Amino acid sequence: MTARLTPLAASLPATVPFVGPETQERRLGRPFTARLGANESLFGPSPRAVAAMARAASEVWMYGDPELHELKEALAAHHGCRPENIVVGEGIDGLLGYLVRLLIAPGDAVVTSNGAYPTFNFHVAGFGGALHKVPYAGDHEDPDALLARVRDTGAKLVYLSNPDNPMGSHHPASTITAMIDALPDHCLLILDEAYIDLAPPGTAPDIAADDPRVIRMRTFSKGYGLAGLRVGYAVTAAPLAQAFDKLRNHFGVGRLAQAGALAALADQDWLAEVQAKVAQARATLGRIAARNGLTALPSATNFVTLDCGRDGDYARLVLSRLIEQGIFVRMPGVAPLDRCIRISLGPDAALQAFADALPAAL
Repeated sequence: MTARLTPLAASLPATVPFVGPETQERRLGRPFTARLGANESLFGPSPRAVAAMARAASEVWMYGDPELHELKEALAAHHGCRPENIVVGEGIDGLLGYLVRLLIAPGDAVVTSNGAYPTFNFHVAGFGGALHKVPYAGDHEDPDALLARVRDTGAKLVYLSNPDNPMGSHHPASTITAMIDALPDHCLLILDEAYIDLAPPGTAPDIAADDPRVIRMRTFSKGYGLAGLRVGYAVTAAPLAQAFDKLRNHFGVGRLAQAGALAALADQDWLAEVQAKVAQARATLGRIAARNGLTALPSATNFVTLDCGRDGDYARLVLSRLIEQGIFVRMPGVAPLDRCIRISLGPDAALQAFADALPAAL
């Protein structure tokens, strides 16, 4: 089989960027008591979205609309742009893969932060791009360092998440706008805004949909609670948005997923309710951390990163002991960020399970 692979494919390791909780449950031989590692919304989706998917279930013998007409129209109205500025795909992960395939040839330079979202790196490697990384500045991604590396390498793409995963930090809109204004003409900013629905006011910059310098990635997986559907979208200049039609999987977002996303978008009251619950859970988790001598880092997301106060080896031991007790959590993978563990926010019962397990893990 190896002889049939392309040289690029043969050179790559077989890997999954994230080890799923299901894999860990199979190893443990039992289900987790609390699933707090994947940054899913434990508060669930809109009941209207659930009802819409239930109605659509009897229609799954039909393919979904390959042009995603209704969903693109609704997203365009939501963002005050044209449907031609919208791309819908199989989560942000899928859109990142399409974008890299569109713009990166083998050897082309791409810039990101060391420790930022690993699936982007996975796609860059898969299409032969040359990945260049800069360190975080404290607990934040460093726009100035990213820009400097773009200039040094002539990169065609630069990736920045705001708010950030895995630290939960964020930059104000003015910082992102300044970064866009300083971009060289040869580089496109991928602005991953997966967590923007949960961020404080003033985080999302005002960017014209037709601005050719940036592509903004959004998702239904976080605030809207539809991670299992795999629906993400991008807002960008029409020529780039239309270029996705050259290679995207036109039936990749199924009929059920389209119905659920459309209904979730229409239920902004539910999103507001989730935002309030997330804020309350952040405060609860902060108190749990303080009682146990840990530092809860400021969060603009649906998770909180806890500084364990030592090094990565200690944090990995804490994480493994939590998993042994049935608490699924994750942690940053790169030093010095790996001094932390990362806890998804959820209802009181889930956070109490974490609180009960934490002292023994520490």
